[in-house]
Parts: sequence; structure tokens; C-alpha cells
Amino acid sequence: MTHRFTRPALALLALSTLAGLSACSSDTKTAASTASAGDPHVANVTITSAKCVADRDSYAAGPITFNVSNKDATGITEFEVLKDELIVGEKENLPPGFNGSISVKLDAGDYEMYCPGATTPKVPLKVTGTAAAAATGTTHDLLIQGTKDYADYVDAQTTLLVDNTTPFVASLSGTDLAAAQLAYIKARPYYEKIEPVAEKFPDLDAAIDARPDTGQTITDLTGFHRIEYGLFAKKSLAGLAPIGAQLITDVKKLQTTAKTLTYQPADLANGASALLEEVSSTKLTGEEENYSHIDLLDMQANIEGSEQLFATLKPGLNKIDPELASTISTQFAALDKLVDTFRSTTDPSGFRPWNTLTDAEIKQLQAAVLAVHDPLSTVAAKVVNA
Repeated sequence: MTHRFTRPALALLALSTLAGLSACSSDTKTAASTASAGDPHVANVTITSAKCVADRDSYAAGPITFNVSNKDATGITEFEVLKDELIVGEKENLPPGFNGSISVKLDAGDYEMYCPGATTPKVPLKVTGTAAAAATGTTHDLLIQGTKDYADYVDAQTTLLVDNTTPFVASLSGTDLAAAQLAYIKARPYYEKIEPVAEKFPDLDAAIDARPDTGQTITDLTGFHRIEYGLFAKKSLAGLAPIGAQLITDVKKLQTTAKTLTYQPADLANGASALLEEVSSTKLTGEEENYSHIDLLDMQANIEGSEQLFATLKPGLNKIDPELASTISTQFAALDKLVDTFRSTTDPSGFRPWNTLTDAEIKQLQAAVLAVHDPLSTVAAKVVNA
């Protein structure tokens, strides 16, 4: 959520490796399985409602291609490879009947396959061979590397933002309201994942994601939420195409701008903390997606991004205060587990609409967010002089 004139400094982080999406047929599934027979560098993964299922017990260190197919899991559209909290590979937009591939280079060690929304969302993944050397260097070096990883994440998310906003904007020139609403939902998470650094590009932030400030109405604005109003409140495509044309121009400009951004460890730590404070105090009121009610989708993107930011700073923080790092990891895991309970197999956003939550459920979410925020808010002071 963005007001036009003021915004707290926030930050998100993850490292993503992404590839194309294609419709899945029995022929493509069979070909993928045959090609990988006996190959320890190819993983065939099937997403089911129960869990992610791989075709081998272990894989060999080095480049690994994950061929991922969603068999029939209506509430799951994403696959991730995790190392601790850090996303090292990710494939989005995998509805039932579709497949996709990602290729990542993995060192030997223990990983997890993560299918958000599955009954057992995380499944162990073993990679064998020569283990990578432990992270070395000074605490400062480790923290600076974390900021570089974060910059890579922002680049990846802005690319996804452009990729998903392009068909969304095209849909505004058509006549299919339902298709445009669905395209809006698909495009939203990527901006939410980088929203915490919006102070780095305030004019673009206002153009892309503003909500009405004092003295404004929704029709005074441009960007996502102005279009949201038309699609979900007015239930009409009338007049939205020109607003969409400006949105894609602004999003592409943001993609270019993001490549020039640099960050400091303390700024990122403050940003993650401020983001979760905003989630607990304002986003949990339902004001972010006032017309579409997909607030939980936005919130999950905020949380995931904050966790990725923490994961990149964690190697340095472990040298400063390992107990604090462990506490934050534990609280993030608990928050992730709670958010997963609000997933839906019927709503297009993958989560229950905000206006179906009870007061007790909102308070439960607020408490879990604050349980992460409170220890996370102390990290900046730990890393600022490291």
C-alpha cells in the first residue's frame, strides 16, 4: 500500500531462478521422465495436494534442472528450492495441468523442496558430492554479500513484474472482465515483494501503487489500485486501457531503475522490520486491496520477501548474535505455517478473501507477525557497525 506523499522505509529479499511456463501434456511429461532416467542432474518433480514428490532420493552437486509438473493440486501454483530460509530456485504460475522448469547450481548439502499450500509443504532434498566451503570472510564481507544478493532479488522480481503486467495490461483492451481480474491477481505479488524499497523510487511508487491520500479519491490516481477499483468495484473495463498503458510504461522504467540501486545492511534490516510493522498495523485492516480483497496474497508476498532479506543477512548475523538469528528463523517458520492455513483451493488468489476473516483470525495473524518483527527490529543495530 502506498500513499502519494509519505512512505516508511522498508525492504524485502529473495534470490530467484526462473524459467518459462508451458502447457503440460502426456507427451511432454513422458519425454521429461524418459530423458532424466538415471541422470542425477535432472529432477522430475510432481506437485500434489499432499506434497512435492521427486523421482530420486538424491541428486548430484552442480547444475540441476527441475522439471516441475502440477498434477491436480488446485491450491498450489508455486515450487521453490530452499537452503535454510533462502530461496535458491523458484518457479511461479504452475496451475493444475501445467509444467515448467528451472535450472540452478547447487552445492552438496541438505535442501528443501517447498510447495506452499500442500499438506506437507516442505520435503527434504539431498544433494551429494563435495560440499561447498563454509562462508568465509569478515562479518562485514558477509553482510555486504547479502546486500548484493538482495539487489539480484530485486532485479528478478522487477523482471517478473514486467512479465506479468504485460498480459494484464493487454487484457484491459479486451472485453473479458473475469480474465482481466485474474490477470490483475497474477501481477500483484511481484511489486509487493519489492515495495519496501519504494523510497528509492518515490515517484514511480506513487504512479504504480498509490492509494488515496488525504483529499484524494481513487479516481485521482494511476496504477494498480486505480485499475483495481474499475475491475472489482465498478466491474467494468471502461476507460482502463489508457491507465494500463501508463502502468506498463512505469513498470518498465522501474525495471531499469532497479538495476542501478545499491543497499546497506542496516538499511535492509530496518526495511524488513518496518515492513512487518506496516503489515501488522495497516495491511491487516484490509486497506491494501480494498476492492479485490486479495490482501492475504499481498501479505504473504511481504512476509516471504522479508524472510528472504533476513536469510541473506543471516550468515553475517550468525557471527554477531547466533541466538538472535535462531530466534528469528524459528518465528518466521511459525508465521509461514500460520499463513498457509489461510490458503484456498477455490479463490483465484490462492488465499481466502480478506472479508471472510474473523476478528480472532486477524488478531492471530497480528500476533504472529509481531513475534517476528520484535526480534527482527534489533538486527539493524547489530549490523550497522559490523
